[in-house]
Parts: sequence; structure tokens; C-alpha cells
Amino acid sequence: MLRPWQTQLWLENSVGDTTHARLVNRLIEDILNGRLESGALLPGSRSLAAILGLNRKTVQVAYDELIAQGWLVAEAKRGTFVSTRLPEQHLSEQYQHLVTRTATADIEAVPTSLSLDSRAKVDNDGIPDARLIPYELLARAYRRALIAASRKQYLGYGDAQGTIELRSALQRMLVQERYLHLTTAHICTVRGSQMAIYLASRIIKPSDGVMIFEELTYAPALAAFEAAGFTILRCRTDSKGLDVLHLQQLLTNHKVAAIYTTPHHHYPTTVTMVMERRLLLLQLSIRYGFYIVEDDYDHEFHFDSRPIPPLASLPGAERVLHIGSLSKVFAPGLRVGYLVANPELIKQAVQEILMIDRQGNTLTELALAELLESGEVKRHIRKCKKLYKARRDHCITELNRLFGDRVSFHVPAGGLAFWLNLGDSSQLDLTDLALNPYFFIHKQNGYLRFGFGALTEREATDALTSLKF
Repeated sequence: MLRPWQTQLWLENSVGDTTHARLVNRLIEDILNGRLESGALLPGSRSLAAILGLNRKTVQVAYDELIAQGWLVAEAKRGTFVSTRLPEQHLSEQYQHLVTRTATADIEAVPTSLSLDSRAKVDNDGIPDARLIPYELLARAYRRALIAASRKQYLGYGDAQGTIELRSALQRMLVQERYLHLTTAHICTVRGSQMAIYLASRIIKPSDGVMIFEELTYAPALAAFEAAGFTILRCRTDSKGLDVLHLQQLLTNHKVAAIYTTPHHHYPTTVTMVMERRLLLLQLSIRYGFYIVEDDYDHEFHFDSRPIPPLASLPGAERVLHIGSLSKVFAPGLRVGYLVANPELIKQAVQEILMIDRQGNTLTELALAELLESGEVKRHIRKCKKLYKARRDHCITELNRLFGDRVSFHVPAGGLAFWLNLGDSSQLDLTDLALNPYFFIHKQNGYLRFGFGALTEREATDALTSLKF
């Protein structure tokens, strides 16, 4: 495309402690003050990097972030443009200075919805940032799904196991990305991972034995199995995940129906179960005849290395019920997850669904199937991973700056949360901490699971600064 003039940007008087922040803020301010008009073509990342004397990656990350926020749009083979539908009407009060053409605060990126208050910033356990949803992309997919559903008469009652379109798309993703060997008969779509956990608690029977959970675990899962009438035993964990030697002791002394585990990023400690223990756990499940409920709640977000394959993909996985969700990819409000198990168990799950839910949302399933098949989901994950990694790294800097040796933690290789060791619980001020649902006292120490994914850098700094202990 012929460019009669080359767009110039001046960063020296832009707000922000980092070059990335200054570039993001400058572009937003120039869009809001009209200098960069709606639909305007921006320089390519290589050209803008040359103009500003920056690394091209810095420019590309800034562009990707603004595209995710809705300020910019990228068109294949054409370039990057200012969006014709700006998110400025959703700006929170703390960012209104940009709308009024002033620049007095440092922000990582302008959110497209109301800013989180201080309590919400601290009281989250690793939720995704719903402000990053590609709204226009999702809206177009919903529109096409509605047209297709109307033409094919899909808007009546359908398959309680889920639309074949979404199950086929999930099957291809799980085979190619997660190493699983399965057909669509092994998959049942659900309304979020908690529904899959509930179904597992109904499929597995208390008459088959006790239920084993890790000593620290995901409370809603524990509640589901307790409500189903299971006796609960606890298995120790350490820096390598589930303690399989302790598990063997429990198996020797008790009849066990199943174990619930979060091996990818253990909830709440974020530890990853090592491969040696995964293989031994699977061997034990075959030898003793118990099921493994594998909650793979945030497999998509792994930053520093390739993630270890899920239990369900490894040899000896015949008795694994694998639970996953698309909620972490987009937002919890979309309510789409899946349960993977042998077809006989899936049939039992379908019977349970027919009694409580009948079926899922056909339009949502068709829309997500299209986005999975087109590669848009993978593209969105790739963009979010870059942003979430930057947010994680910012939190590492801030934790060290604000607390020094008073707080210890291991850098999470993936996921959207930190596991912070606050030290001796008897020495902590529990006035505020006791109100936080993600504060734990374990082995005399106080711990806090601190979610960073849903927080901009400014919000994360505010949240960490507000911590009192």
C-alpha cells in the first residue's frame, strides 16, 4: 500500500518506566487525541522499530497487546490499522486522563473494562484477563454460528455429549497439542471444568472406595466429592508434585476408588509433577484399579519450556478422566470445558447431563469450534502468553522490590499465579490475610496464592503494595 507520509512517533515525553510502556501509551494517546485517525495504517513493526531506534520485538509486542485490547487490528497482507471501534468508552476512572489528553500516570496498557478494585486485585487465584477477549472475532464467529445453526436446524435439542463440530475440533487439538490418542466418542463437552468434576463425582461411586486428594487442593473439587458421599484421604506433596510413596502407603491400607490431582500446575502451589512420578502413578492406578481425575485447568500457559504431557497421554492412562477448559483461554463466562474418558464412562456422564442440563449452548460450541479449526484460538493463546509472561516477570521484580527476603517463591514456569511463602504464620498480621480465600496456613507457614494474569502491571503493583502481613 502506497504511504504518502510516514507516521512519526515521539516517545521522550510519553509516560512509562519502560520503553514498551511508553510506546503503548503514546499510541493510545495519539489515537484518542485524533492524531492517529480511525482506520489509519500504521508503520510495519520493522519500519517503526527503525524510526524509533528500538528492537523490532518491542514494537511487535506493543502492537500485539493493543490488538488484543481492541485499539488496533491486523489484516493479513495489508498491515496494522487503528481500529474503527475503539474501546475508550470502557476506560476506568484511573485512565480518564488519556481521554482528556493528559498523561500523568504510568500504565502497562489501558484495559477495556472497569479497573479492578484493590480487594479484587489481591483476591484472585489465577483467573485470565477477560479484557483480552478478541470481541470482534468472537462476535463474527457467533454470527456465523447463528446462521449455520438456523440453516441446519441446530437450534432445537441436540446431543447432550456436545456438538460434533466442537468435539471434532477438540479431538484434533488434543491429539496434536496434548499427545492424546482418542476419538470424538472419548469427549463430552461441559459448562466449565467444575461441571466435569461434578460428573466425575457421579460416575465414580463411593462404594468403590475412598477418594484421595492432595494435602492442599482445589476446594470446589473436594466439595463435589464430599457431597457425593466419599470419604476423603489426603496425600502429601512436595517440590516434585504428588508424593507417590505416601500414596502407596494409602493404597496398602485402604480401598481407593480414585484420586483427584492437578499435575500440570498443582493447585494451589503451582508445582509440576515430574515425569517419573506420573508414570508411577499410572502404574499404580492399573495395579490397584483406581481412577485418576486429572484436572488440567491451565495447560495452555507455559512460558519457560515445553510442558510435560498430560497423564491422559501417557502409557497406562486407561483409567484417567481428563478435564480441560477453554475458560482460561478466553474468559470463565463462556463456560465451555470438556471431559475425556473411555466411551463407557462418557455414556454415563451423558446420562447425568440429561438429568441436570440437557445440553450445552449450541451457538457457543459452534463458534468456538470455528475458532479452534481456523487457528484463531492458537493465535490468541500465543498473544496472551507473551503478555502473561511479561506480567509474571513484572511481578517477580515487584515482589523482590517490595518484600525482599520477607517473601520467598519459586518462579512459576507456567500458569497465572504465584505461590508466595510469607513465613512463620504466628508472626503474621492476619487481619487482612484471613479475609483472603487464597491464603493458606500449611506446616506453620503462611502462604498466599496470588494471581497475576488478570492484572496489568500497574494493577499488580497496586495489589502487591496493598498486601499487609
